[in-house]
Amino acid sequence: MSESPPLHAPVPPGAEARRRGLNGLLVYTFFMVTGFAMLMPLVAVHFVNDVGLAAAAVGLALAVRQLTQQGLALVGGVLSDRFGARRMICLGVLLRAAGFASLAFADDLPLLLFAMAVSALGGAMFEAPYQASIAALTDERTRPRYYAISNWVSGVATTLGPLLGVALLRFDFRVVCLVAAACFALNFVIALRLLPSVAMPERPPPLRHGLDLVRRDRAFLSLVALMMLYWFLAVQINISLPLLAQRLTGQVDSVGVMFAVSAGLTVLLQYGLVRWLEQRLSTAQVLVLGVVLMSLAVGAIGFTDGFAGFLLCIGGFAVGAVMTRPTQQTLIAGMADPRALGTFLGVSSLSLAIGGGLGNVAGGWLVDVAATRHWPWLPWSVFCAIGLLNALGLSLMLRAPRVQALPAA
Repeated sequence: MSESPPLHAPVPPGAEARRRGLNGLLVYTFFMVTGFAMLMPLVAVHFVNDVGLAAAAVGLALAVRQLTQQGLALVGGVLSDRFGARRMICLGVLLRAAGFASLAFADDLPLLLFAMAVSALGGAMFEAPYQASIAALTDERTRPRYYAISNWVSGVATTLGPLLGVALLRFDFRVVCLVAAACFALNFVIALRLLPSVAMPERPPPLRHGLDLVRRDRAFLSLVALMMLYWFLAVQINISLPLLAQRLTGQVDSVGVMFAVSAGLTVLLQYGLVRWLEQRLSTAQVLVLGVVLMSLAVGAIGFTDGFAGFLLCIGGFAVGAVMTRPTQQTLIAGMADPRALGTFLGVSSLSLAIGGGLGNVAGGWLVDVAATRHWPWLPWSVFCAIGLLNALGLSLMLRAPRVQALPAA
């Protein structure tokens, strides 16, 4: 990344506006994650068990959301660089609210795909501007700490969201969808009132300017490519793991228990564990170690036959996720060129688009194959192998001096 001044960077707000904006983003994060977490883990369970769709079909719908959202996040990032992050966030959360509301009335695969596509389009509009806002309002000194706090808030929301979703499910799945949509409608107000409007340059750069910067940054593109394998593994928390939790107990409440264990560990460990690790390891080392732990934990699921053992593996997976979330965010934001933050962070979303999309499709398909052929170990062995391959690739790529010079997680 060039050391020259950001020739086309937007004018940053003052210190007070930065503090207000970062606090506003924490509130925004809470409702964003709560709305998503109360609904998305129940989609697979509802449409497989209640509507009667195949797990592979529901995995396809989840992949459509993943591919559409992260695949078009680059568009949201480019538009954010040109028109401002707050405008794109406001547009995106309204589209997400509409998508979640329409999901309440989906009773077949085409309607499910439509609702997922609309909600994904909203996510594509707000995800990169949201990440760019954090990167713009923090610096290399404050960014790692802010990501740790933000992920702690996400952990609290991820704990409450599934529990609230399961509680509302006792009334009806439609109620879950509408309350989740209301969370994003509320974020429209939060974005208007609490997020600063960063002054854009009088003559914005051409749309292709940021893309040219990304294209020439081979180290950044290498990291994006490797993170595809990471997201293939990480998205199993939304497809194969909830399906197994429900099948082990025969009760949908077990999905809420699974997420409570995962998010509870996030709340307890996120800030303290990251601070402890940053005194002993580099950002890159923490990321690689976290991926290894996630891989081994999901691989161990293939050797468990009870819900208690399953929850123990979920705990290991959650601790690995605690280590990888802030570190991969810090690395991506630190390697992004400040002259085109939205574009760089939009391109980084392609890793989740491709890796997460394939992970959702493969996760649903492998669960079906494992059940049909009575190979319970199959999905978890595949996920473990892919995760360990990812850890190996990251350990080699992240030895570069440019990465080692970034602040600790």
